Amino acid sequence: MMEAELIDEVAADKAVLDDVRREVAKVFIGPSRVVDFMLVALLGRGHVLLEGVPGVAKTTLAKAFASALGVTARRIQFTPDLLPADITGTHVLSPQRGTFSFREGPVFANLVLADEINRAPPKTQAALLEAMQEQQVTSEGESFPLPAPFVVVATQNPIDLEGTYPLPEAQIDRFLVHVVLGYPRREDEVAMLVAHNAELPRARPILDSGSLCRMQALARRVHVERDLYEYAVGISAFTRADSRVLLGASPRATLGLVQAAKAAAVLAGRDFATPDDLREMAVPVLAHRLVLGSELEASARTREQVVEAALAKVGYRKAIRPV
Repeated sequence: MMEAELIDEVAADKAVLDDVRREVAKVFIGPSRVVDFMLVALLGRGHVLLEGVPGVAKTTLAKAFASALGVTARRIQFTPDLLPADITGTHVLSPQRGTFSFREGPVFANLVLADEINRAPPKTQAALLEAMQEQQVTSEGESFPLPAPFVVVATQNPIDLEGTYPLPEAQIDRFLVHVVLGYPRREDEVAMLVAHNAELPRARPILDSGSLCRMQALARRVHVERDLYEYAVGISAFTRADSRVLLGASPRATLGLVQAAKAAAVLAGRDFATPDDLREMAVPVLAHRLVLGSELEASARTREQVVEAALAKVGYRKAIRPV
């Protein structure tokens, strides 16, 4: 009975998530898999890092995504002079009462758009670290919980552009998925010009915070066979043994891979994860977390090749569970 209820819930949520996809597609004209990866991160209670050169609609995509979710959203424009308190908030003095009270920063929202996150120095970037990992902010020894659900959608320019700072490995590891946005295809760029010609398209809200929290709980109930756990560990272990890699995928990365596979199953309308779910999510979940040798460190493509090699050489021992 419980399994039948889960199947029905997944089917109903898939229909709603399809509506979210369509709403975002009104504004962001590009590969649908980009939006799918963002939904996977949301359902998996993770965060998204969008990377691309200026002008490829990273911020537009993030804002449309927030609009379609129907949750509170705040944008933080990262600049070299941005301070940690500008993100998290700070204690301020009340002249009338003569006491200090905490004034919340823009991080107190369901969806936080951290725009051009790598234009701020590392100390300011790290201000998001506790929020992303613990879903709370600590100020003057006092902890303040962030609203649920909480997701950070960060955008960054390629690190070889002037005025950018590479994100610390500890913070990179907190992003569940990393999505690279390239230049659009010719037909997509034409369609974008047509759509934005007269009136700017807008995404209408489909969900709310309560519905999203329920969907996140549902994704955690997706069935995963033990052999699939072993497959995920095998993929991560391969990256640790690759001669090009100084630091391979961590246990947190393996956990993220399984969470992403569960979320991908919900997007596909299934109550169980498959090897294909793991394979589909392996590159966006694992590649950005790898630390390569100094002569290869700037090569994002090499990181992807390491994960692709793992997928090619690590086998899965049996088929998916019988239906």
